[in-house]
Amino acid sequence: MAIPDTFLKTIETENNMNNYTEYAVTQTMELLAIDSPTGYTDAVAAELENRFQALGCRAFLTNKGGVGVELGGPAGTDALLVQAHADTLGGMVSQIKSNGRLKIVPLNGLRANNCEAENCRIITRKNGIYEGTFQLVNPSIHVNGEYDKTLRTFDVCEVVVDDAADSEAQTKALGIGVGDIVCFEPRSRVTGTGYIKSRFLDDKLSVGILLAFAKYVKENRIELRRRIYLHVTVYEEVGHGASAIPAGFENVTEVLAVDMGCVGEGLTCTERQVSICAKDSDGPYSHAMVQKLIDAAEKTGADYAVDIYPHYGSDAGATLRGGADVRHGLIGPGVFASHGYERSHKQGVENTLKVLAGLL
Repeated sequence: MAIPDTFLKTIETENNMNNYTEYAVTQTMELLAIDSPTGYTDAVAAELENRFQALGCRAFLTNKGGVGVELGGPAGTDALLVQAHADTLGGMVSQIKSNGRLKIVPLNGLRANNCEAENCRIITRKNGIYEGTFQLVNPSIHVNGEYDKTLRTFDVCEVVVDDAADSEAQTKALGIGVGDIVCFEPRSRVTGTGYIKSRFLDDKLSVGILLAFAKYVKENRIELRRRIYLHVTVYEEVGHGASAIPAGFENVTEVLAVDMGCVGEGLTCTERQVSICAKDSDGPYSHAMVQKLIDAAEKTGADYAVDIYPHYGSDAGATLRGGADVRHGLIGPGVFASHGYERSHKQGVENTLKVLAGLL
């Protein structure tokens, strides 16, 4: 059997999925505490390898630095590959200025106006980690008469290092150099009303969901009808995270990206729902796969919305661009204020888990 009869009968009760939802949220909060902007993901990948192995899965690090997981199921044709990404937004030092402060370039979708006055960490190659703050050049309102008129970009903002770093020479003497990674404080918290707030819920919330999904399958000894693989990628934010299917993942015919579901004007999804994407900037998702996801949501009682994302690309799209002959789909918990200080909800996590369970 694919899903125990008792599961489908009780899946809509609060207690049935609550433990796995809470587990997903706990895992997410712990993962958010591990800095992992694109290009600096070894620590989070090693941690995920260990966590999947502790759940009883075969997990391994790929050459690219991601994590491959074999969830189980019979070998043969028609395997499903489920993907999420652990890399986040961040910055990289591009110049040490004469005043000792740092000019940075974004690691893809980071926005300067969204990071102003945020605490950050500079990961040096030579001398450990330094703290700093990302600020507008001349940030004091009592000094800068053009404060309100200045368009925030990375050309007019800088990292102020929290150390004796008042000149280029002093900053270099600390061991800070061009190419060093800058990680921003996530400010993660869960409210009493169930809202999950943090930077980088995109996509560590989905990674937490995959850990909970693996825990559900293993704890309940689900007999899988097909082989299921998981892939946590580490270059999604720059577009090529899942461009190749990991070696050894055979006979994959369907790829499902689990990533944040968009919440915003013109869309119907809320943070409490699971979003099923019909189309993003790469074009439509497989019509058959979208229907399968809708069917899974309805079978398990998941509260879902179908939406089109205007400015979005996913790991599933990267897999197609890499040449894979697969059907592709995308789901995820609704996330508000994407690539900023993001917000989701425990109910969105639960509804995403329900759709995944409905695919078994």
